[in-house]
Amino acid sequence: MGKGGSLSDGVIKKILLSYTYVAIWIFLSFTVIVYNKYILDKKMYNWPFPISLTMIHMSFCASLAFLLIKVFKVVEPVSMSRDLYLSSVVPIGALYSLSLWLSNSAYIYLSVSFIQMLKALMPVAVYSIGVLFKKEGYKNDTMVNMLSISFGVAVAAYGEAKFDTWGVILQLGAVAFEATRLVMIQILLTSKGITLNPITSLYYVAPCCFVFLLVPWVFVEYPVLKETSSFHFDFVVFGTNSICAFALNLAVFLLVGKTSALTMNVAGVVKDWLLIAFSWSVIKDTVTPINLFGYGLAFLGVAYYNHSKLQALKAKEAQKKTAQADEEGGRLLEEREGEGSGKSSESQD
Repeated sequence: MGKGGSLSDGVIKKILLSYTYVAIWIFLSFTVIVYNKYILDKKMYNWPFPISLTMIHMSFCASLAFLLIKVFKVVEPVSMSRDLYLSSVVPIGALYSLSLWLSNSAYIYLSVSFIQMLKALMPVAVYSIGVLFKKEGYKNDTMVNMLSISFGVAVAAYGEAKFDTWGVILQLGAVAFEATRLVMIQILLTSKGITLNPITSLYYVAPCCFVFLLVPWVFVEYPVLKETSSFHFDFVVFGTNSICAFALNLAVFLLVGKTSALTMNVAGVVKDWLLIAFSWSVIKDTVTPINLFGYGLAFLGVAYYNHSKLQALKAKEAQKKTAQADEEGGRLLEEREGEGSGKSSESQD
């Protein structure tokens, strides 16, 4: 009874912790998206400089990651040669900087709700690029699922009240670069046995992103900022925004480390619906019935994709356990046969 009680208490504690990590991640992800929208939107804080905002985030995150790794030694750094950094981390940093630049730029032109609907295309982009780089196997049923998600997003776009072509191009570009980055992490790092958690990832990638963003910033935003003499750096707004961005990375570390990447995908769907509701009720963005119908179709496709992934993981785990059991059984059989032949030779003597 006591044993059973302690076991159930342990299970309950584990479930509560998992839900806590999910809630923290949803809250921080939600906060960063809404905060970025607030800063960049011309009708709100009116600071439409997405490259500058991303560079502020990268410099802040890189500095904190440096302190956590080198000064406080909270996380161990990954041993990485110069050649490996240039051949693997630099391309990932370039893709990440482009993804962040374009996704932040989209907030100037599109509503938060519509951006979340367009983000439903992420599994489609990751799968398509994975097939292209031969990291995923082509399957007809998966491709049909991807087409259903794409159709749902297309319907949502058709029903968008404030459709902006340039904003859609920016967001689709951000999705494409982010999907390519995720596939490249598998090819350039994971395949070489290198795993970076969000803190070590920021330590190596954030400075690289900052350097890449510096080039377009000099030509695109610096001349405008130079002429805007009325602007004064608001340490409260940009400081708290950067803290939220860094905390989100820590939340990802906790969520994926203590649960799984699949849990984050499922939590992401919940977050998207919350953001759509918030965008409609608080920011007063227009969300049409066609919007919701289209996103509902895409949502079903994404849910089925996540379900398929979960089933595949379970099957892989079961296969691994079966193989281990067979190996253990074979070893025991060999030991028994060895004992039997030993006894046989003794009786002959």
